[in-house]
Formats: sequence, C-alpha cells, structure tokens
Amino acid sequence: MIVVTGATGSIGRALVGRLSGHDVRAVVRRPVADLGGQQALADFDEPGTIGRLLSPGDRLFLNSSLWPGFVDAHRAVIDLAARAGVAQVVAVSVRGAVPGAKLGGGMHGEVDAHLRKSGLPYAILQPTGFMQNLPHEVRDGRFYGSYGPEAVNYIDTRDIAEVAAALLTGPVAASGDHVLTGPESLSHDRIAAEISAATGRAVRYVNLSVPEMTAHLERQGVPQPQAGDLAELMAETGDGRWATTTTAVEDLTGRPPRPLSAFLADHKDAFGRTS
Repeated sequence: MIVVTGATGSIGRALVGRLSGHDVRAVVRRPVADLGGQQALADFDEPGTIGRLLSPGDRLFLNSSLWPGFVDAHRAVIDLAARAGVAQVVAVSVRGAVPGAKLGGGMHGEVDAHLRKSGLPYAILQPTGFMQNLPHEVRDGRFYGSYGPEAVNYIDTRDIAEVAAALLTGPVAASGDHVLTGPESLSHDRIAAEISAATGRAVRYVNLSVPEMTAHLERQGVPQPQAGDLAELMAETGDGRWATTTTAVEDLTGRPPRPLSAFLADHKDAFGRTS
C-alpha cells in the first residue's frame, strides 16, 4: 500500500493521479469527490489517525502545508511509521532546509533531521519554489518581492509528484536527499516577461527592499515576525543560492523537468482569475 498524505495539495493530487493502477490510500480530512484512489479520513492534528493507516511494508508519502504544529505532527507520524514497519518514507522538504533556518526551511529542517535518525529508509525531496504559486502572487498586473535582480529557480509541482511516484513504485533505494529544480533559473523581471507573453497581459515585477517588502506583506495581512522573515528569505534566495540547477528530476524520472514556458502554457488562465 502507498499511503499519500497531503493528497489534496498540488503535489498530492498530481501524485495520486500518477499512481493509478497501484494500491493507493489518499489521506484526506473529508471525502473529496474529484480525487482518485481509495480515500481514508485522517488528520495531522491527530497523528494517531494517520498511524492507524500504516502497516508493515507500506510506502508513505509525507507532505503537508505548514502550520504551528507542523514539526511535532510530522515527527510523530515518522515515529508511528517506524513502529508500523513502513518500508520507505518519501518526504517533501525544501531546498536548503536546516534546523534554525527561517520559516519553512527551519521547520522542514527539524523534520528532516528526525527522519534521518528514525532508522526508516527515506528519500527527502528538496524542491525550489513552486511555479504553481506564481498565479496567486500576481495582482493587477504586478507581483512584488525582495529577490533583487539575480536568477531564482522554480519547479513545476507535477515534476515533484513524478519524482515521488518513481521512488514510491520502484525498488526501495538507498536513503538520501534529492534537490529538485526546474531546468532553468530566471530573474523575476524575466519571469514577469514570460507571464506577459503567455497571457497577453502586461505583468511587471516590482522589486522592494527588505523593509519595504515587510511593510507590503503586513498590508496584505501577514503578521510579524513572519512578514519580516519572509522578506529576508526572499532576499537570501535571490542572492544566487537558488540559481544552480540539478539533474535530479531527469535522473529519477527519465525525463527533464518542465520549463516555465510549459507551465505557463498549461496554466495561463489561472493568471486571468487572480490578476
């Protein structure tokens, strides 16, 4: 059995679709009409509900959105997976995750460290920014950030799902981390130009200083200290550390990751709904 947590997210939905034909249990909080696979009701807020779904030899896809209880819940599920005799855990993290890092990088870093010490066979997926988040950032022809002029990498979440599917359905490989990137890194000015070309509507990237971006986020309803940390994180990822690419997607799936142009061709209408 392949147990998929986070089944209703952009990665989880794509993964469940790619696991068609396999014995899959999609973990959901409530029944979802348009989600494939066998569904099971469980919740990270009650890790035991997920633990009860696990049996010896299962493969577990570990993923969820971030919330204050993220670290404790994920560590608890890892412990329950070890107790159940799960054969492998494939977990979604983020590039550069380490304990003590800002926001999700620190939270994922703590979970990753726990998984590495669990004794379970594991694969930790460390993707860059999600292309699927871009439509939500464009408002009235603009999107804002404090990345600066350097290139930053984004990946299509469908490629993350395909990597996970390959790992979950093939022989259990040696444990390790996999940094997942898109095929090219682009400046945000270039990303805005590609969005403009794909949608036929002018989109402009507005670069702000960290204090300016912090204030902008606060006006959008992001509280402190998260607003300041997020603005600083943007500046850090824009300093070149997320510009390098890897071959991990192709190495694990046999095909190269999708470029931004392919994502935009498939999702250009999403920008029309949110801009």
